[in-house]
Amino acid sequence: MSRANMLRGEAELTVGGRRLILRPSFAALVAAEAKLGPIFGLVERAADGRLGLGELAGLFWHCVRERPETLTREEIGEAVVAQGLAAVTPALRALLGQILQGR
Repeated sequence: MSRANMLRGEAELTVGGRRLILRPSFAALVAAEAKLGPIFGLVERAADGRLGLGELAGLFWHCVRERPETLTREEIGEAVVAQGLAAVTPALRALLGQILQGR
């Protein structure tokens, strides 16, 4: 299984024992924006500590590269809660860094 490429802004998240690669591609961010509102607002809320769990799970959901057909958004949300915010913050930081800085 491939690993996250930090130079491309990828991050890893473990859900149900599966390691998922998160990549904030253009298509992923457009899909996230359609569901969660403007990406800039999402980044601002994250910076202010006001990003909701649903928004976090939604961003992760849309950024999963090669998403397994059986994976649900709820599973991602449950994994975030089970692991705790401290454990998933590095993945969020990597995605937001890529969104802000680009390649």
